[in-house]
Amino acid sequence: MDALKAEIAAKRKVLEEDPILAQRPTKYMRRGDIERIKEEQERKAEEEKRRKQEEERREAEARASAKRAASKSKSPSKSPGLLSSEREGSEQPKESTFNTISNEETIRRLRAKGQPIRLFGESDKDRRLRLRALELIEEKDHARHGGQNDFKKALEDVEKTEQEMKAKAEAQAEKGKKKDTTGERDGSGNTILDLDLIKTDPDRLYPIIYYALKRILKEWEESMDERPEEVKRTRQGKLAAATQVQSAEYLKPLFKQLRSRSLPSDMLARIAEIVHFTQKRQYQRANDAYLRLSIGNAPWPIGVTMVGIHERSAREKISADQVAHVLNDEVSRKYIQSLKRLITFSQTRYPPDDISQLMG
Repeated sequence: MDALKAEIAAKRKVLEEDPILAQRPTKYMRRGDIERIKEEQERKAEEEKRRKQEEERREAEARASAKRAASKSKSPSKSPGLLSSEREGSEQPKESTFNTISNEETIRRLRAKGQPIRLFGESDKDRRLRLRALELIEEKDHARHGGQNDFKKALEDVEKTEQEMKAKAEAQAEKGKKKDTTGERDGSGNTILDLDLIKTDPDRLYPIIYYALKRILKEWEESMDERPEEVKRTRQGKLAAATQVQSAEYLKPLFKQLRSRSLPSDMLARIAEIVHFTQKRQYQRANDAYLRLSIGNAPWPIGVTMVGIHERSAREKISADQVAHVLNDEVSRKYIQSLKRLITFSQTRYPPDDISQLMG
């Protein structure tokens, strides 16, 4: 009996301490009602907290206004302390105006300085403060060096670059004399590309191909400019000039790959053959290399290609150097087509001694 009385007293105590259980009806209460009561209590607590914060803010503003009024009611004589306070007040608008910079302006300034537009976990205010710190550091550095003559510095940089390029050109010329003493040259005095480099030193092919194609493209452009004015104004003349401009634009991705040395090995070998035979004025063989580059030697299956579930030996004949690169993508198709135009121009500019080497 005593145990039952103790249990009842404990239950009563729990009901008195928990307001939710105290509001529970005698029989039962739904869980949704309990959640609703909890949300109502949390909302009231949040409103009470917000009200207290608003009151504290108003009290702080009232104290600040009273302090400013008391400082204004003092004697008008300017003491050093007042001068410093006025100086601080004059600097305050600058800070306030800096804090009102838009996000677009902040992003523009940070990008101009080469800084990230936002760091991890950085707010808009922190980003503006970081921009202000960077600008202050730049102002201090400028004041420390007393300002520099930018034009003079640019001239010095240009002179330095010219000296470096001159020294590099002399070094390359000496190197070329040592390596190309027995090298074969074409009719214009340029060294002919050596096809043995495809196997021995493929990296040396990139600059040779780059400058050879650039030279042909430059000669094509000069030949377009040297035409008479009446020829330029004709429809055929305008089409020829447009073709040259279009080819120069199409060749830009190829030049980019040659500069970065990222051209596939099979394409590098075929383009090296095109340049080699074009320099030797063997345009028929250059055209054959162009065909191997564009459509390849890959078998073009017609009809049923897989008659069983097993891989046949004939399928293994399709290797990397037999791929039709003209089918890869639109960019490859365009600069491969422009290579054919360069061969055609070289054939008209430097005709071969043997007529059989002309392309059809």
